[in-house]
Amino acid sequence: MSDQPGRTRYLTVVEVADVMRVSKMTVYRLVHSGELPAVRVGRSFRVPQDALDHYLATSMTVEPPATGEQRRSS
Repeated sequence: MSDQPGRTRYLTVVEVADVMRVSKMTVYRLVHSGELPAVRVGRSFRVPQDALDHYLATSMTVEPPATGEQRRSS
């Protein structure tokens, strides 16, 4: 499939898992919970590339260091 303007590229669950570096089951959970939009094609799912990009851009969080668990240098 070529990258033509105005055409949405759809990714398989395996491709999404590879991009996100997570398991297929994690992608299925995101799809079933509605956090990651997907289209059902027969018995499988396809995730629009722009939906994945949006999910990754809006899901990034930075966790602050845990309080009380910092080690002191002696």
